[in-house]
Amino acid sequence: MENSKEQMELNSLIQRRLEELEKLQEMNIQPYAYEFDVTNNSAEIKSDFEKFEQKDVKIAGRIMAIRRMGKASFTHIQDETGKIQVYLRKDEIGEEAYAAFKLMDIGDIVGVEGFVFKTRTEEISVHAKSFALLAKSIRPIPITKETVDEEGNKVLHDQFADKELRYRQRYVDLIVNPEVKEVFVLRSKIISAIRRFLDEKNLLEVETPVLQPIYGGAAARPFETHHNALDMKLYLRIADELYLKRLIVGGFNGVYEISKDFRNEGMDKNHNPEFTMLELYVAYKDYNWMMEFVEEMFEHVARAVFGKTEFEIEGRTVDFGKKWNRISMVDEIKTKTGVDVLSASADELREVVKSKGEELTGGESKGKLIDLLFELSVESGLSEPTFIVDYPLELSPLAKKHRSREGLVERFEGFVMGREICNAFSELNDPIDQKERFSSQSKMRDEGDDEAHQIDEDYIRALEFGMPPTAGLGVGIDRLVMLFTNQPSIRDVILFPLMRPEK
Repeated sequence: MENSKEQMELNSLIQRRLEELEKLQEMNIQPYAYEFDVTNNSAEIKSDFEKFEQKDVKIAGRIMAIRRMGKASFTHIQDETGKIQVYLRKDEIGEEAYAAFKLMDIGDIVGVEGFVFKTRTEEISVHAKSFALLAKSIRPIPITKETVDEEGNKVLHDQFADKELRYRQRYVDLIVNPEVKEVFVLRSKIISAIRRFLDEKNLLEVETPVLQPIYGGAAARPFETHHNALDMKLYLRIADELYLKRLIVGGFNGVYEISKDFRNEGMDKNHNPEFTMLELYVAYKDYNWMMEFVEEMFEHVARAVFGKTEFEIEGRTVDFGKKWNRISMVDEIKTKTGVDVLSASADELREVVKSKGEELTGGESKGKLIDLLFELSVESGLSEPTFIVDYPLELSPLAKKHRSREGLVERFEGFVMGREICNAFSELNDPIDQKERFSSQSKMRDEGDDEAHQIDEDYIRALEFGMPPTAGLGVGIDRLVMLFTNQPSIRDVILFPLMRPEK
């Protein structure tokens, strides 16, 4: 009944606004303008009042509050940079414009030309000389209640707070919760800072295919599609790795790509099926060099965007200006569980994982079980920036074997606040070893691991032409933004996250 009542109230508000729209059109007022010459914004006016005092400005924005007082009124409008008050007098903007203003609502977009002044309460405002409707809002901003007081003033109660609705209707979220906009401004600045850093290191930004006949470069299930003209199955890429390394074979010494990847997996606070990755590959380097590169890049981004290296994240201070911890994966699992994952059998690992409450299907490979054991026993405790190094070979079919420890590969993952932020290898450049690894992965697929790698014959052919020693890195941009902006969910840093269909 409550939902039905709310819908009736919404329909009533929409109907009233449609009636106002008709009246405006009867007054020969265009409710959807073609343009407006904006010269200033609210933030610059308010931050430099002495410069703008008594000067003419042209601003535009959305009406967020209205206070009518007979022949004079106040309204607050919100533009991209904030809110500012506008003062309107009937005898200055004209009778027709003032009559039109009486038919305007919270949510309407307007243009104002006037001069800057301070009211008797010292509020910086714009004294309107002309006032124009630019876009009539038919649907009221979703709030708990909109009321009209005895003087005809429209009053808003409560903000747009429902999380799911905010993700689904991000356009409304940005209107009603303007602080959300700052997260996405920072996201853009973070990505720009990364690009500048990589460009200054002489890495070349490139583009590789989103549609791939064979997916690879990660352990994940893909999205499938079909190309009609060629009558062939294609996959949305799960990683850029194999194509970027083909470019290293071709003679580029350093390449990177910031791109959308797609993995057909579940959704939680750290995972969205569509996400943004940075991948980069540098010839003649190894994973030891890459660890120092990551430390330098993170510190650069922190200083360039935020002017600091220390951040309060989930109640803890994290410093990106210090050296990261370096911890062996297998040694840390043994410390936490007493299990030597290199000598343990898959069945032994399966029992240990089950003892920690994890449900298994029975088709998990030894590598998958080691990964699960790491997640359950180690991952959440990695608060300080930490490189987990030297992974079991079963987990890393694209990394070079460790030069001094049997059964391991030269790989690291970077963790901060219990979240994996980056992944890097000394890249496997031996085509014979790579083919054997792909064959092992193919057997794992046959045994039920649907995230195991496929055999990519063309990639092996590329390696047969010779790839120099190479260090590779992948960084989850969304998780990086979550860290720097202290956001609890990946959905808080993606403008339009994937959502279930509306009922």
